[in-house]
Amino acid sequence: MCYDIAVMTKRRLDYAKRRVEDPDSIKELEEEFEKQFPNFPKLYHASGFTHPTLPCFTAAEPLRPQALRWGLIPNWVKNAKDAALIANKTLNARSETMFDKPSFRESANKKRCLVYADHFYEHHHKAGKSFPYLIKLKSNEPMIMAGLWSEWTDKETGEVFKSVSIVTTKANKLMAEIHNNPKIQGPRMPLLLPKELQDNWLKPIEDTLDVEFIQELAQPYDSTEMEAYTVGKLRGKQAVGNTPEIIKSVNYPELSQESLF
Repeated sequence: MCYDIAVMTKRRLDYAKRRVEDPDSIKELEEEFEKQFPNFPKLYHASGFTHPTLPCFTAAEPLRPQALRWGLIPNWVKNAKDAALIANKTLNARSETMFDKPSFRESANKKRCLVYADHFYEHHHKAGKSFPYLIKLKSNEPMIMAGLWSEWTDKETGEVFKSVSIVTTKANKLMAEIHNNPKIQGPRMPLLLPKELQDNWLKPIEDTLDVEFIQELAQPYDSTEMEAYTVGKLRGKQAVGNTPEIIKSVNYPELSQESLF
């Protein structure tokens, strides 16, 4: 699954270049990023359970970046208490069941989006311990993840919350080596979309063939374009928190890097 992520605004231009190609559009999109995220904090590491806001593009406005809160709140949720509870359970949406699960069904059909991140983290389990890995693209370009979003209104306050869930799929070779959580049935990874498929994820659904088309996009990303290394603890007393230090490589004597990859 994907519960830990990184987003750094110093790469705003890279985000723009991954969305469009011609110089004028890149400039326009970069300015839009600046407008929408003037004080967006650098997230060297953020846990999904703290519900950070992530830069996203929705199908409704495919060239306008929006800040969506991580942890999807369906529009049928009754109150703020229930919203807080469900947001902790909707950080991820399985691609295989997103059109069936009540929490994700409407968003899967009508509100798909692209989620931008620099990299994500995943834990490897061995001998009762867990070891965090940083996973990124070898190119150092931003990762574009498939997402579902929703808009929920707190009836007591009138406040509108826009939220997002990151879609996951079966793990590729690299992630299958890392993601071995015994509590999860089979290794998983975020659904990463190459540039040529990103707009396809945002296409409207009109019939069952369109649903099948969207589901066919849920393929593991090419593992030869990705790399991973162990980092310091993400949680507990030894965690360094949201600082540049968290992205530094850390070796653990309990692990043999050669045996993993």
